[in-house]
Amino acid sequence: MSGATSAGNAHQRWKTDPDTVERDLVKLVLTIVELLRQLMERTAIHRVDQGDLSEEQEERIGVTLMILQERMEELCERYGLTMDDLNLDLGPLGSLLPREF
Repeated sequence: MSGATSAGNAHQRWKTDPDTVERDLVKLVLTIVELLRQLMERTAIHRVDQGDLSEEQEERIGVTLMILQERMEELCERYGLTMDDLNLDLGPLGSLLPREF
């Protein structure tokens, strides 16, 4: 009987509705893209601080990162998500994405 109860609880935690699965998949993909975007942004800031880039390169990277941020916001809006929804809670480790400054 406990096996049936466990299966029932697992079903409640894991939603199998096709709309939910699609939204959750989009959320996961956007979370990964946002993590990469933030890493690229930090790398760019570090390179600017180090003086590794020309003014033209700085401008191009800045524009690219701004466009990527806008596209992320558009995709979140399309799927009914917020940027905060992408910040997965990792329990005792804290959140996946650092808070924006």
